[in-house]
Amino acid sequence: MVGQTLGHYRIIEKIGAGGMGEVYRARDERLDRDVAVKVIPAGALADDAARKCFRNEALTLSKLNHPNIETVYDFDTQDGVDFLVMEYISGTTLAQKLSASGPFQEKAVLGIGGQIAVALEESHERGVVHRDLKSANVMLTQKGQVKVLDFGLARLLRPGADPEATRTVTEIHAVAGTLPYMAPEQLRGEKADARSDIWAAGVMLYEMVTGQRPFSAKFATALSGDIQHKAPLPPRQLNPKLSPRLEEIILKCLEKEA
Repeated sequence: MVGQTLGHYRIIEKIGAGGMGEVYRARDERLDRDVAVKVIPAGALADDAARKCFRNEALTLSKLNHPNIETVYDFDTQDGVDFLVMEYISGTTLAQKLSASGPFQEKAVLGIGGQIAVALEESHERGVVHRDLKSANVMLTQKGQVKVLDFGLARLLRPGADPEATRTVTEIHAVAGTLPYMAPEQLRGEKADARSDIWAAGVMLYEMVTGQRPFSAKFATALSGDIQHKAPLPPRQLNPKLSPRLEEIILKCLEKEA
């Protein structure tokens, strides 16, 4: 794909991959700017009716104009390749940052968590639910700005065919999402709504204050069971310096009942 041109976007380098498709940095030859091009997995949009539906949904996402949400620019098809064009954001994902540094100071957690919260507020007010919110979908720029990526893509596409990349539970339920961040109601096969995103935000807050996820069973069935039925260890038991109020917020996000 590198070196090819899709529409007026010249592919420069591959920058990511997952069940929702491969992502490339590309050059917009018309507007002379870098963009991110997500190539949709083959078969995800099976026919013109599916593409029309996706285009309408992409149009809705393009109206999410917020400093903490990655902007959608375009959707097109060329030679059987479906692709979505988005804002290119340089930085480090929250997942990468956590892997490199471990737990964050509470001030940093509040700064990052607050920006994620206002991004969710904006999208939910417009009727858009992320459904696959996770630390790998949160970008931190060098200036400390948070950008939530792939907003709404989980509701546009079927779950991907790469379970190792996304750890989806497609084999258990016909739902989209990444298992460690999925709310109990999603795992029960119920429709995800704004509260499902709040659960995922709680998982990320837990990660940021403790350096680990609230549920970490290795096997999908055990992990799914723990998320639905097991209470998380209170984060202050892992990080005694954590304020009681922030612990209260995190545990509120992680309540079993939506």
